Amino acid sequence: MEKTVSILGSTGSIGTQSLEVCEKHGIKVAALAAHSSIEALEQQIRKFRPQYACIYNDAKYSDLKSRISDMDVKLYSGMEGLCTLASLKEADIVLNSVVGMVGLLPTLTAIDAGKDLALANKETLVAGGELVMKAAADRGVRIYPVDSEHSAIFQCLQGNKRSQLSKIILTASGGPFFGRSYDELKKVTKAQALHHPNWDMGNKITIDSATLMNKGLEFIEAKWLFDLTPEQIEIVVHRQSVVHSAVEYNDYSVIAQLGVPDMKIPIQYALLYPDRMSCPTGRLSLTDYGKLTFEKPDYDTFKCLSAAIEAIKRGGAYPCLVNSANEEAVRAFLNDEIKFIDIGEIVSSVLDNFPISDIRSYEDVMAADKAARAFVRERITAEKALV
Repeated sequence: MEKTVSILGSTGSIGTQSLEVCEKHGIKVAALAAHSSIEALEQQIRKFRPQYACIYNDAKYSDLKSRISDMDVKLYSGMEGLCTLASLKEADIVLNSVVGMVGLLPTLTAIDAGKDLALANKETLVAGGELVMKAAADRGVRIYPVDSEHSAIFQCLQGNKRSQLSKIILTASGGPFFGRSYDELKKVTKAQALHHPNWDMGNKITIDSATLMNKGLEFIEAKWLFDLTPEQIEIVVHRQSVVHSAVEYNDYSVIAQLGVPDMKIPIQYALLYPDRMSCPTGRLSLTDYGKLTFEKPDYDTFKCLSAAIEAIKRGGAYPCLVNSANEEAVRAFLNDEIKFIDIGEIVSSVLDNFPISDIRSYEDVMAADKAARAFVRERITAEKALV
């Protein structure tokens, strides 16, 4: 069956790998959207010839429009453009791989348009999980997870009764600093934090992996995707990134999904589901690895992970608050405004500085997001003044 996809975040790591999958399997690309990389987006437009494109950064619109003036493509910009591409009648499925809170409204727009989603934008479910899952249920929309861990769980659930699920086991690579003490993390440099041992990802996601915030966000996502309680989710550090996650059933049987650490496998599964075809990646050889290891995370040292889990246990706006605080803290770290160790301290502090509040609408999410970011900026400014 021929499929047509709109790709939001096409020039990022997930987006470029998605286009490899599209090229291999003849998936038609209806639309491409990028944040600000006009050179890369122009090349993609010329190669895949979508009917629509969007550059999120309004300031880059005129330049890109001039570059592709010889192309028959309708160009948009900003959030309005992203949402337009998310609801195109020409697309069967929308792959949302934009980074950050900007991904939430396009997700809700795609669902409202009745489009199935291949979801790689963590913040969609972290900040607005209840809203998104209710909207998807109401519209009969399917959400296919692109995260390797959630894709693994989704695959392990196939052919089994959901009611017989006991718990899930989320695996974590542990990032580049697994095993280090809190004091050792105080000396971490930006270059060290941006070097991931197993995965090739963008800067923000790579830092989230180093702090283990990515696993905290995935913990929250899993709660919504698979309708679980926090007590049904276990995190295990698996340094080799071969076992991508597992499911335990009521009879204590555990089914895991394994593969080489390559995002094209979960991307392809989401885009082609339920079909399985040859993937543009390598085969797994267990004998090449020889040994697979599993350990417990250090929740005391990696404060972001603990904060995210505590946030979903509390519920309400707390997941959104810690997510937005993390985005601001990571931005500050990448801009050399704070130290690596400060990210976890800042994210954790949000839990003690905001009262309980509910998320009933998109506007509630945006209000919590704004408040958390303001809190972080004020904290960073205040601490700078003391130096």
